[in-house]
Amino acid sequence: MPETSRRGLLFGTAAVSAGALLTACTSNEPKKTESAANSAPADDKPGKAVTIGFAGPQADHGWLNAINVNAKSRAETYSDVTLEITEGSNDTAAQIGQVKTLINKKVDVLVILPADGKALTQVGLEAMKAGIPVVNLDRIFASPQAYRCWVGGDNYGMGLNAGHYIGEQLKDKPNAKVVELAGIDNLELTKQRSQGFADALKNYSNIKLVARQAADFTVESGQAKMAQLLQAQKQFDALWNHDDDQGVGALRAIKQAGRDEFIMVGGAGAKSAMDAIKADNSVIKATVLYPPTMAASAIDLARALGQSKGISGLSEMEIPTSLTLYSAVVTKDNIDQYLPTGFN
Repeated sequence: MPETSRRGLLFGTAAVSAGALLTACTSNEPKKTESAANSAPADDKPGKAVTIGFAGPQADHGWLNAINVNAKSRAETYSDVTLEITEGSNDTAAQIGQVKTLINKKVDVLVILPADGKALTQVGLEAMKAGIPVVNLDRIFASPQAYRCWVGGDNYGMGLNAGHYIGEQLKDKPNAKVVELAGIDNLELTKQRSQGFADALKNYSNIKLVARQAADFTVESGQAKMAQLLQAQKQFDALWNHDDDQGVGALRAIKQAGRDEFIMVGGAGAKSAMDAIKADNSVIKATVLYPPTMAASAIDLARALGQSKGISGLSEMEIPTSLTLYSAVVTKDNIDQYLPTGFN
């Protein structure tokens, strides 16, 4: 997971894929308005052809690859959508160039998951000024003028929900000890996840966070940092790991150490974590979602924008300016509901 705000229940692609039909009335006669958003809602039926440009970072992490898969798969369900997708790059200059190419192609709408939100703000502004609405995916631009709509995860909510889940499991245990395997500490998202976790634990006076290590969202770093935690802490009751990719390494270290006295909660919703939760034969008992389905929802929103329509279930004539996804806690009790969303 390379940069600023990455990756929380599913807003749901179906929930975003349609619009509200409104009628304006004055006096005794219905009065038509000129707003295109007052037309029929966006739905699965073919409508105005829309070309969506999609620019994301390099898919060098399971979650980022799932972002690309979700965007492509969702676009393919619409016969009226053409998706122009870039190769993706973690080099901000390269990604800016890719977005400029899409602007020059005069796509109808842009969906951008920037490698660095601040660095790509200017090109977002450029697209908006060119009359191309931008759906800013997850890592937010520095200016709200650089996008029409933002959709992304709830990092603070991830920590909060992980903390509440662990708190409820340990609420009757005196002097319970918890450890945290965080992500990259200089990322704002890591700070938000840790803050949410700390705030949740404040509700449980019997629980103490006794150790914390920051890893790098990789299998190797997860294994190395977890091994350090296990060596330093001879006994604890729960572990919260921010990221399921690094969690693969953490589980290796746990198995090698022969430890099983604690429960583990993961983060993001990888299929490997969900499979382990379903099997219920290891320390991992839950994972807190940061759903890559947000990319599919971004395609729904972009299509609605391109067709000048709203979304179903809302009384608004236009799509909202922001959508924060919910970080559901997935356990063996609800695993079958969420397993299809797990990513490799």
